Amino acid sequence: MPALGQADPADAALIDPEVHVESFRQAREARRLELVEDYVELISDLIGDGGEARQVDIAARLGVAQPTVAKMLKRLAEDGLVQQRPYRGVFLTATGEELAAQSRERHRVVERFLCALGVSPETARRDAEGIEHHVSGETLAAFRRFAEGKPDA
Repeated sequence: MPALGQADPADAALIDPEVHVESFRQAREARRLELVEDYVELISDLIGDGGEARQVDIAARLGVAQPTVAKMLKRLAEDGLVQQRPYRGVFLTATGEELAAQSRERHRVVERFLCALGVSPETARRDAEGIEHHVSGETLAAFRRFAEGKPDA
């Protein structure tokens, strides 16, 4: 909320069309990557917890049908993020591990930021699950500074 007498950026005139296009492009790209990041992060967690990620476990955790998981795993394999081994489950490639680690770190930063604002840990965990995919690097860095108690750094 702006200080008394200051203009609210939300009340500004329509923004430049090129800026508008870029904003929507960025949002579409984030939505496209969101599911991929959720899958690789979950696969990494399942492997870390039990040594493997099985299609049935992925489906149960995401609350989707196994054919939905099978379709996504095929896409992830085509993108070089996972390897499927018959009778052994799904494993992340080095690229998949890197993407999972980046996604997990963004989630942690957003969650810490929300908690620093006074949001309950349970709500912060749930909300961070969606926000983590849509923040820019600049915003994420500001979240990190704020959560670490250095908002003006």
